[in-house]
Amino acid sequence: GLIGDMVTSATYRQSSAITEDHASKDPRNIYLARSPSYRLQAEMIRDNALAASGLLNRQIGGASVKPYRPLNFFGFKYHILESKEYNENELYRRSMYTFIRRTTPHPAMTVFDAPPRSVCVVKREITNTPLQALVLLNDPQFVEAARVLAERMQKEGGNNIKDQTVYAFRLLTGRKPTSNEINVFMSQYDTEFSRFEKNPDKALELLGVGESPFDINLDTTRTAALAMVASTMINHDEAYMKR
Repeated sequence: GLIGDMVTSATYRQSSAITEDHASKDPRNIYLARSPSYRLQAEMIRDNALAASGLLNRQIGGASVKPYRPLNFFGFKYHILESKEYNENELYRRSMYTFIRRTTPHPAMTVFDAPPRSVCVVKREITNTPLQALVLLNDPQFVEAARVLAERMQKEGGNNIKDQTVYAFRLLTGRKPTSNEINVFMSQYDTEFSRFEKNPDKALELLGVGESPFDINLDTTRTAALAMVASTMINHDEAYMKR
């Protein structure tokens, strides 16, 4: 269809990098010499991490769900509801199904500029704040996604760390990493593997984040180290930016 023609066109698939020639001749990109660049919307960022890890529940339709959130987030009267054990079907639904009270969007989505439903907005704001990086690094849904992606890397990505790294990076960004990027990820893996090898309790703590069960057939030290690499990839500019 029309959208397919647009996203596969040479114009749309251009790099968003601004060269000196572009900046001098077409600073406003009127002639579409480069692709636009902007941060993805909150729902897309979460869904991309879940999809890359294999956790995303692709079911269409149904009631709203409440993924990971702070205890008593919706107020005291929801204490019992908030304390219940999470339903796995709820945790990994697409973000468009996340329950939102009129003045209280999900906190992770608020950080990524999802507006409250108490007012109408023509267009969402797009910001870049330290809180967004903290969500991608520390929020349970992203930590769990990184851990499950580390498991998927070992099962589907090949027999060596390099191939597994390339596989995960392509899942998250849609392209192969450069040689420099691969070297950075490999160096991080070696550092993290050494750290977790000396502190096995830390590895188990990381692998215990989230409701999805850990595959006990995989080596815990290796998986924990790969999870940290996967977390770095989730925080890579191209994993949450349209480039």
